Amino acid sequence: MIWVLFAALLFPAGFAGWAVGHYTSLGSNSTTVVHTVSIGVSSSTAATTTTAPATTTSAATTTSSNAGGGNAAAGKAVFAANGCAGCHTFGPANATGAVGPDLDKAPAADAKADGNMDLAAFIKESITDPDAYIAKGYTKGVMPTTFGQSLSSTQLNDLVAFIFSGTAKS
Repeated sequence: MIWVLFAALLFPAGFAGWAVGHYTSLGSNSTTVVHTVSIGVSSSTAATTTTAPATTTSAATTTSSNAGGGNAAAGKAVFAANGCAGCHTFGPANATGAVGPDLDKAPAADAKADGNMDLAAFIKESITDPDAYIAKGYTKGVMPTTFGQSLSSTQLNDLVAFIFSGTAKS
C-alpha cells in the first residue's frame, strides 16, 4: 500500500521536474556557455566547450573531489526531479519531508556510525543501496532501491555533490 502512495506522489513530482526543465529551455535563441572549473585536475585535461557565439554565460558549480566530482547545481535538479523532497528534509532544496532521515544532519552522523565511512561514499551508497545502513529510528525497505539503475552516473554524482554540499560535516 505504501508503494502505491509513493508512486502516486513520485510520478507527478518527476513529471513536473521534467516539464519545468523542458519548457524553460524552449523558445530561447541564445546560447549558453558553461565553464566548468575542475578542482584537482591539471589544465591539460580540463576542457571548455562553446557551441556558438554566446549571449548568456553561466558558471557551473563543481565540488571538490571528496564529493565525487559532481555538479551540485545540477544535483539540485536531480533531487527535485526524483521526488527526494517528498521523503527527506533538506534545507538547500527547501524540502521538508519526514519519511526518511534529515539530510541536513543525518548523513555525517550516520557515516561515522557506519564505520567512519567517507561522507561522499556514504551518501552515494545510501542512494544506490539504501538498505546497506539503516539510520536509527528508520525501517529497512522504505527507500526505493532502484536509483542506482534509474540515475545515470553523472546524475548520481551530481546528486551526491548536492547533498554533500548542504550536509553538516560535523
